[in-house]
Amino acid sequence: QVQLVESGGGLVQAGGSLRLSCAASGRTFSDHVTTWFRQAPGKEREFVAAADWSDGRTLYGGSVKGRFTISRDNAKNTVYLQMNSLKPEDTAVYYCAAKYTFQRVADGGEYSYWGQGTQVTVSS
Repeated sequence: QVQLVESGGGLVQAGGSLRLSCAASGRTFSDHVTTWFRQAPGKEREFVAAADWSDGRTLYGGSVKGRFTISRDNAKNTVYLQMNSLKPEDTAVYYCAAKYTFQRVADGGEYSYWGQGTQVTVSS
């Protein structure tokens, strides 16, 4: 069993940066795939970034590639999403999720564990 808690959301101006955190308890991230999704009002959930901590591979959604970076701190059992060059279209609730394999990593329906979400608002 894994419990996930996101934090770090807030209001930022376009062009600014935020770092989201996803703290895990129950099990470590070392044997999980950890993924960030987001959902804006009236829109479908969108894949943002994923990392397989067993081999270090990562995958990013097309709209954030080059601007966002997923990373982790083993000692804190925490995964981060560094978001730079933020745009108003990045405004959404951001969710952390975890599962055991990298298969269909962008499919939210594949995930067993979810956090409660953290709001990110980017003003123009």
